[in-house]
Amino acid sequence: MALDDKAQGRVISGEVWNEFCDTLKRAGQQVLRPEAPADELTRAEGWRYLSRLLRIGLEMHLEFADPDFPGFFLPSHETGKIGADNPDNKYLFAKINGANQYRIRGTRGTVAYLTLGSQKGGYETDGKMEQTGFIDAKELQLDTEGRFEIVLSAERPEGVANWLRIEPASNAVIVRQTFNDRRAEQPAQMTIERIGSAATPAPLSAERLEKGLGNAARFVEGTATLFANWAQSYLAQPNQLPPADQALCQRVGGDPNIFYYHAYWKLAPDEVLLVELPRVPDCRFWNLQINNWWMESLDYRYHRICHNLHSARLNADGSLRLVLAHRDPGHPNWLDTAGHAEGTWCFRWVGAKEVIHPTTRVLKLADYQKELPQ
Repeated sequence: MALDDKAQGRVISGEVWNEFCDTLKRAGQQVLRPEAPADELTRAEGWRYLSRLLRIGLEMHLEFADPDFPGFFLPSHETGKIGADNPDNKYLFAKINGANQYRIRGTRGTVAYLTLGSQKGGYETDGKMEQTGFIDAKELQLDTEGRFEIVLSAERPEGVANWLRIEPASNAVIVRQTFNDRRAEQPAQMTIERIGSAATPAPLSAERLEKGLGNAARFVEGTATLFANWAQSYLAQPNQLPPADQALCQRVGGDPNIFYYHAYWKLAPDEVLLVELPRVPDCRFWNLQINNWWMESLDYRYHRICHNLHSARLNADGSLRLVLAHRDPGHPNWLDTAGHAEGTWCFRWVGAKEVIHPTTRVLKLADYQKELPQ
């Protein structure tokens, strides 16, 4: 039996759907891992997390999966979060085929930091998203209106000003836009198209549906497993911010301009957690964000769970102190736990001339108020 005939039978019989549901059911074991907090909030957010991963997975592997007719969608946003998603970012993602050529057209906008990268792999397969090409917007050639075109191909075409390298295994493009102040900056706008594609896509086939549903379900399970493993690995160093394994961060899709810190925090109701730096080095961007156990940034629409170089206030001597607490201790750099007793957190330097490691201290709220009078 030919592959497409087999897919037809599995789709018509419902076998494809049953396997999709079975994989999702198995993914639920990540929420029930013994080391994961079992309080009501964390458990409820865990089940919601899987539903959010499913929404992203269906966009990635079914709705926007055709590499002949690619389109950008949001792989992380206010209600869909993956792997310490940056609250100061707007992410765009498109599926491609490394055997093709593509063109991205757009306008630069005024967002502080903008990069584009091609990638291979996926959380639904090998748990990696390795970079195959990279462009920093500071290197883009723009016209007088701030517009640009980028060609994606294995070899750089003659006369092309902006080129993003891809290779045969490349299967995605990710765009990161990082804001110092969302209210004052304009995001870049862009579209992507395959060079030389047909006029319209073919109707949905059983084979494409089978592949899309299977990959979406495996994406949920693979992503949940990957970052549950990360969270578990942080338990040995609570309330610290040690440097992350930078090579590992790059293997799962990190930005090469970023130096990452990932860790675990836990606070009693009467405690505060101080993050201190003797100085802030020359850099393009930095921020500290608070996440839940599942490595989702907390709800930054309604809570101050992140500070960056624009929002944070330095001390008179140029040092920096950030304060994580369950309620506002009266410090301008307060970070809100948003009802969580524990979770993960992430600090990042972007384009730093030197890397200065943050230090941390846990104090009783009463002692903090004595030591650090407002």
